[in-house]
Amino acid sequence: MSVWDDVVGQDTAVATLRGAIADPSAMTHAWLLTGPPGSGRSNAARAFAAALQCEQGGCGHCHACTTTLAGTHADLTVVATEKVTIAIDEVRSLITLASRTPSQGRWRVILVEDADRMAERTTNVLLKAIEEPPPRTVWLLCAPSPQDVMVTIRSRCRGVSLRIPPVEDVAALLESRDGIEPAVALASARAAQSHIGLARRLARDAGARQRRSSVLSIARKIRGVPDAVIAAGELVEVAQAEARSATEERDATEKAELLRSLGAEGSQTLPPSLRSQVKQLEDDQKRRATRRQRDVLDRSMVDLLSLYRDVLVVQLGAQVDLVNTELAETVQALAEESTPEQTVRRMDAIGVARTRLGGNVSPVLALEAMAIALRPQG
Repeated sequence: MSVWDDVVGQDTAVATLRGAIADPSAMTHAWLLTGPPGSGRSNAARAFAAALQCEQGGCGHCHACTTTLAGTHADLTVVATEKVTIAIDEVRSLITLASRTPSQGRWRVILVEDADRMAERTTNVLLKAIEEPPPRTVWLLCAPSPQDVMVTIRSRCRGVSLRIPPVEDVAALLESRDGIEPAVALASARAAQSHIGLARRLARDAGARQRRSSVLSIARKIRGVPDAVIAAGELVEVAQAEARSATEERDATEKAELLRSLGAEGSQTLPPSLRSQVKQLEDDQKRRATRRQRDVLDRSMVDLLSLYRDVLVVQLGAQVDLVNTELAETVQALAEESTPEQTVRRMDAIGVARTRLGGNVSPVLALEAMAIALRPQG
């Protein structure tokens, strides 16, 4: 057993991180782990943090390893925002924490899973702490690519690049770790395009697999502008519903706990000083719901891209496996009723919609424009 067991398909990256633990001269105070969504960069960062704390370099079963992997080690701080951006106040608190010596472990580890979600002003606050860290503090920053992090930050970090793991490796992980049937594990790994977290969700949640199928079905439903408008509305409604279901109960619990801690549980009216705290919580919850909705919509568009990728594969006669093997008939039908040029234009339209959503364009407008571009041309 080892802390690296769940870091699949990343032999080169793991070798680099293990080498830094074995050779103190290869160790540095700031690391930037980059890789596409689903490559397992957060898993790799946690495994590295556990190996740093472990006396044996990552045995996987000692107290230091198990608590670090679980995120409960006293000298590990993990930042994984559920909002659109990481607030500057959060980073300032991290800097204060980073200046302290470890209380129990060998290192104080600050792991920022969403370093790309820091605004420039926030990143500038972090810069000095990374330039002049205490001797036993390590910063682990994660982002999709080095370009997603300001050059002043990435130039002061040692970079480790992760890749999308092979489908077979992800399926094997689902089988060994989660006890998933081989056929379901392989289909889920393919559908998730080797995104480890999403593959696990698809393998364990029949509802998630059904929602994905519903998204892909719109490719055959859109025949004209009215169909496109309806399909766009349905996508937004599904995303809103999923965001609500994922956050509603938690929001209510958080608000109840805040009111209880303020001694205002059951009060009909609150004094101004308390109302501001409740308002701050509600604003944070709205930002969290907004990010959740955007993430759901973006995932839906990635799924659609995978479908049209399969269509293009068939149209060009490329000798590569389909992502959506269970939809081979749909892929074939779409390939026969369009040209490769039309398929590429559709994929471009989906990419534009993703960019627009990232720029705070109204989801309904962005998806309507995309859906209209998906209708048959003739």
